[in-house]
Amino acid sequence: METIDVARMPVVPLRRPGLWIASAAAGVLFALLAVSIWRNPNIDHATILRYQFAPAILAGLRTTLLLALAAEAIGVVLGTLLAVALMSPSRILRLGSRLYVWLLRGTPLLVQIIVWGNLALLFPHLGPFSTNAVLTPFVASVVALGLNEAAYMAEVVRGGLLAVDHGQYEASVALGMRRSLALRRVILPQALRVIVPPAGNLFISLLKATSLVSVISGGDLLTAAENISSANLHTIELLLVATFWYLVVTSVASAAQHLIERRLGRAHRSAHEHA
Repeated sequence: METIDVARMPVVPLRRPGLWIASAAAGVLFALLAVSIWRNPNIDHATILRYQFAPAILAGLRTTLLLALAAEAIGVVLGTLLAVALMSPSRILRLGSRLYVWLLRGTPLLVQIIVWGNLALLFPHLGPFSTNAVLTPFVASVVALGLNEAAYMAEVVRGGLLAVDHGQYEASVALGMRRSLALRRVILPQALRVIVPPAGNLFISLLKATSLVSVISGGDLLTAAENISSANLHTIELLLVATFWYLVVTSVASAAQHLIERRLGRAHRSAHEHA
């Protein structure tokens, strides 16, 4: 009887006509939507081209990026401290951290931004300084975004720390490491592979959430677009200009997140191969 070499048999992919039809339909619908918007007689394309790289728009874009980066820095540092406190043996630290996360995650970000932007109504002075002089719209925006980001980042970091086997910590302590040193040298580096994907998603959401600071005139991209549209009455055109730049920055952030994830994945596989 003739034997069949299974290893040399060609692999034929499974046909999925339903998937092809759904993909084609989605592509057609997207193309029709794009064409209908482009050909809409109520949209002035010349205005879009005129303001796409306008100095005011680019200044707003720069402010948006600064807001996102500064708020993310606050979120990462404070969120990591909160995550450690959530896992602390101290009941007071755990309770305080849980209260912070509960409060910031349980209230709308827009409300938090408005509160920080109008803090002078509660506290006219911060020490010897006027509250409005210290908490400018930009500073209030950074504080509101950063504190809110920290509440979500705390849960992300805590999940990453819990994903690391507890034996790693016990082995570090057995080698004479202090808890803080073991956390920095052993636990956090291993937790990064779990932390980076959701943290990247949070940063992309933060980039879009910066548009909310327009309610306190934070000087961001949407504020710049609204200021221009209030003068020339081309509201939709300026919103499309802002949308274009939001898509650009979020796409770049998504690509950077993908590259970091791939690099961490390769490092993780390499560590297991040499183990």
